[in-house]
Amino acid sequence: MIEILQYEFMQNALIAALLASIACGIIGVYVVVKRIVFISGGIAHAAFGGIGLGYFFGIDPVLGVVPFSIAAALSMGIVSKRTRIPEDTAIGILWVIGMALGVIFVALSPGYAPELFGYLFGSILTVPTSDIILMLILAVVIISVVFSLHKEFQAISFDEEFATTLGVNTERLYLVLLCLIALTVVVLIRVVGVILVIALLTIPAAISRQFTHTMKSIMLLSVFLCAIFTTGGLWFSYAFDLPSGAMIVLVSGTAFLICSLLKALPAKKGMHTGFSI
Repeated sequence: MIEILQYEFMQNALIAALLASIACGIIGVYVVVKRIVFISGGIAHAAFGGIGLGYFFGIDPVLGVVPFSIAAALSMGIVSKRTRIPEDTAIGILWVIGMALGVIFVALSPGYAPELFGYLFGSILTVPTSDIILMLILAVVIISVVFSLHKEFQAISFDEEFATTLGVNTERLYLVLLCLIALTVVVLIRVVGVILVIALLTIPAAISRQFTHTMKSIMLLSVFLCAIFTTGGLWFSYAFDLPSGAMIVLVSGTAFLICSLLKALPAKKGMHTGFSI
């Protein structure tokens, strides 16, 4: 791994992997604990509309994803909270609308979209310096907001109704959390693509939750695991000339299966392994 770091594209890929690990390691914990994996997947897939928007206006598609994914997150949050439409139905509808808009924008764009596959399934080996800077800015924003509102996010993650009785504006906090998920999606697009984003948002946090007890420790372990998965997948991708996004997800998924089996072994022998967060 050390030898290949002499190449600039590998240096950028490693930096992108570490930045993505920080963002998804933190936000993924809220996604798993609050059980909003489906809405997170909806935001991720709807973000494809932003990629199409970027191609249509001739700008960096990642820049197009930022406002589009935030708009999708707010729309899903507001519709699910303020209407009688079942949440999963609303998410599913907005999910496919976002992707359909992306397809239409790409079709209306002049010329050919050469990097479209990379945005769909990840292309960490081709991350330019401009995207690194954007990812850094978004990671700083995510960390700052979570640090400022950590107690409030923790309250709505475990007992939203009780938080409401305490005077917490749970709806506003929920929308802020969805916006953070949207920004995390932007950070992860270059790493695993919009189709596979949900894997990194959930797997590291799901593993961490099996072995740790507090939100902070889950976040720290999740960030560490995400860094291991992204760098490990990056190495396998380079060594065997395979798609980077898919390898990162496979490494993550394999680790989850192994950890789950190891955690289940003592339980079969009658040992207590449960815990509460």
